[in-house]
Amino acid sequence: MELTFRALDEDTPGERWRAHFERVWPGYREWYLRDGTRARPTFLACERALEVHLPELVPVWRELCALAGGSDVAARCLSLWCPPPFFSACSQAVSGDVLVRNYDYAASLCEAVLWKTSWLRPVLLMGDCLWGALDGMNDAGLAASLSFGGRPEVGEGFGIPLVVRYLLETCTSVAACRAVLERVPVHMSYNLTLLDASGELCTAFLAPDRAPVLRRWPCATNHQGTVEWAEHAELTGTVQREAFLAERLADPAEDAEKLITRFGEPPLFWRGWARGWGTLYTSVYRVALRRVDVRWPTVQWSMGFDDFVERSTLVRYPHT
Repeated sequence: MELTFRALDEDTPGERWRAHFERVWPGYREWYLRDGTRARPTFLACERALEVHLPELVPVWRELCALAGGSDVAARCLSLWCPPPFFSACSQAVSGDVLVRNYDYAASLCEAVLWKTSWLRPVLLMGDCLWGALDGMNDAGLAASLSFGGRPEVGEGFGIPLVVRYLLETCTSVAACRAVLERVPVHMSYNLTLLDASGELCTAFLAPDRAPVLRRWPCATNHQGTVEWAEHAELTGTVQREAFLAERLADPAEDAEKLITRFGEPPLFWRGWARGWGTLYTSVYRVALRRVDVRWPTVQWSMGFDDFVERSTLVRYPHT
């Protein structure tokens, strides 16, 4: 199993984004319409949701819709308002001025692009859902990372990658993020870990059917305090991973560099690729330096806003 990761630099939506859209759109279209077009919100409902909850992104959404060919289905999918459910695993933690995460997912469903954009402000992010973010950092030193929250409930709200993009585009501090997360609805349960340049941190437990829980807690895996979906918890080892992270973070001898190394080892690093699901990459956001490292077992990228270089690398995942 192999996956080509790309680093792409495009200040405003243009030909690079259009080419990326054309490459991945067939898969997204199939996913979005898997329950039939009537199962998804109308164009007007999607437009209204963006205008009410994420108004600063509406002009960008319109640009992307035009680049995508102006189709009704593409516009609705790009809104990420009440999309089909999706699940992942993931581990993430804060140590000092570093936010580190493992992204655990199916390789065939990963966009595998590190973007540098300047839509509303300069942002570095790992892309998902066409214009959302799995994790990222902005020029103010605000970093964010998502993981699935371990609950199957689905409700009315946005897919979390767009919420992460919105935070990075419009916020400069964890305090500002907290205010956004109190008002923006999400369609499934997710955990966000946030870190800003002042050292303030937060893990947010978000859900479509209850109020967000915002804690000054430095790590998250795939449950929200207690396990509510036993089968998923057992499959992903979420309790064991969180306990491991909490133990390491409580150790005074465990500095950020030691913790980063742990993300390349069990129980955080998951070698389940042959079974369709494993750790695809590790991101390390160094907020004081405004730099990101993207790591795989045999190669690493390290770049910032001033030395970002477009590149690609082929990552092979063993069948064991």
